[in-house]
Amino acid sequence: MHWWLAAPLSVVVFVLPVWAADGPIDEKAWREVREVVKQLQARYEKTKDLQADFSQKTKIEGFERPVTSSGKVYIKKPGRLRWDYLDPAIEQIYVNQDDVKVYVPEHKQVLVGKLTQMAASKAPLELLQGASKLDESFEIEPTMGKDRGVGGTPLITLIPKAKEQESTQNLQKIIVEVFPKTHYIRTVSLHEISGNVAVFEFSNLKPNLGLGNEVFDFKTPSDAEVVRAPVLNGP
Repeated sequence: MHWWLAAPLSVVVFVLPVWAADGPIDEKAWREVREVVKQLQARYEKTKDLQADFSQKTKIEGFERPVTSSGKVYIKKPGRLRWDYLDPAIEQIYVNQDDVKVYVPEHKQVLVGKLTQMAASKAPLELLQGASKLDESFEIEPTMGKDRGVGGTPLITLIPKAKEQESTQNLQKIIVEVFPKTHYIRTVSLHEISGNVAVFEFSNLKPNLGLGNEVFDFKTPSDAEVVRAPVLNGP
């Protein structure tokens, strides 16, 4: 499944300096990131639902060619999300709060589980669902180096707080880029400790369309096998 290829939100008060290869990140960088996070959280706070296209490129350590895919994503408050892979193969992911259903038509199979117990899936979905509360799940830092987003927007580095959880213990960091005018998320880069990197890029964003619950409700096909996802976060 595509999403297994990526490992497995108030603003933090920064007290200690973070040291990069060429010295500490200066106060200007902290101020810029705080402002971007403030604008991002305010934007998602006002967003009741959202539809977007996405592309995903995953570089797996030891493999020369990245794995690419694309599709559509739908989000609705509170806690509803639908993630449709359309190319190169069809796969549908439905999230309702902590309940997850993954439908793979080719295999006539529905995987049923809990978001908090499905390693490698939680980070990007939790980020999209909780973009208005980033600091609940992540430490927020400026991104080291000189890279910037479109329009010179500062990049945000998110460090998972719950390192002991199966879904985040392999995740080193997440780098987030926002659109300069709207402050919606443009790209999400998941960096694993193993060296794997998955980049999700969002486009054609359409907020507050009034998406109905029928978009997020999944009815299991009569010919599909239902399989329980293994519990990965302990007993």
